[in-house]
Amino acid sequence: MASTDQDVASKDATPSNPRGIPYAPFVDKVEDYVTSRADVEPTLRRFQEMIAKYQFMEQNLQRRVVGLKEKLPDIRKTLETVRFLKSRTPDSDAIETTFELNDTLYAKAEIPPTDEVYLWLGANVMLSYPIGEAETLLDSKLQAAKQSLSNCEEDLDFLREQVTTMEVAVARVYNWDVVQKRKEKEDEDKGKGKSVEGSAES
Repeated sequence: MASTDQDVASKDATPSNPRGIPYAPFVDKVEDYVTSRADVEPTLRRFQEMIAKYQFMEQNLQRRVVGLKEKLPDIRKTLETVRFLKSRTPDSDAIETTFELNDTLYAKAEIPPTDEVYLWLGANVMLSYPIGEAETLLDSKLQAAKQSLSNCEEDLDFLREQVTTMEVAVARVYNWDVVQKRKEKEDEDKGKGKSVEGSAES
């Protein structure tokens, strides 16, 4: 039975982690990657490029982790506030509070019991939500941010492992090259020794 294009694609697909970051090749036998000393430079260059790509992804993920760690407390605080407002009954007294107008300017306000809140969605957009919907939205945002942070931290560990694997691969190819150079020099020296012996005998 002939294999379909999809079967071929799945066989050729590079193994990757759940977020699609490819595994680094594990170089057990250098000869699988390098057949002669002429292959050493291109192979080392390819491995160094892979290391650079992994490190680039790592830097981007580190920035994302910082952003998520800053965002999580804000989401939690907003969710707690919404839950507090939700717990108030229609006959509860108004709450006196202060709110920020800008970095250094605050104003006093009284908040009566309410069944709706306004949430910033970003890009200078604010929308009104019934309190129940606001709680559901913020809770889902909190869970998504936690999951995203967990995935980022998992990916960072994965990337560090791949960088280490590639650094080991570079070292193995480099060491293989050194051994080949030494062998070539020994063979060259033996050849010179034989030619000297031959000329001495003649």
